[in-house]
Amino acid sequence: MTHTIRIHDRANGTIHTVEVPADQYILRSAEQQGVELPFSCRNGACTTCAVRVLSGEVYQPEAMGLSPELRDRGYALLCVSYARSDMEVETQDEDEVYELQFGRYFAKGRVRSGLPLDEE
Repeated sequence: MTHTIRIHDRANGTIHTVEVPADQYILRSAEQQGVELPFSCRNGACTTCAVRVLSGEVYQPEAMGLSPELRDRGYALLCVSYARSDMEVETQDEDEVYELQFGRYFAKGRVRSGLPLDEE
């Protein structure tokens, strides 16, 4: 089964439409079709390839770089995401996603020895 993915690339103001097999990562499939998108680790650990899902369903069991809260808010990492339906997504600025995920810890006095800790 193949799904149609519309990718709004915010960095350059373009929209790409790709056909992605259900058993292939979205990023890899898009690249094979000549679409260049931001990425870094390809392992689901960073947020360089983060998108916000505008419509459709994604499956991303290996996206360890996104908190459950951000996943629930519709964020996905294209490098480790499988389409489960036709989708529309929008690329995100890596710093924005990083701030959403970790901003509550940094510059607020909650980090000790490099690890975010709950306030006591």
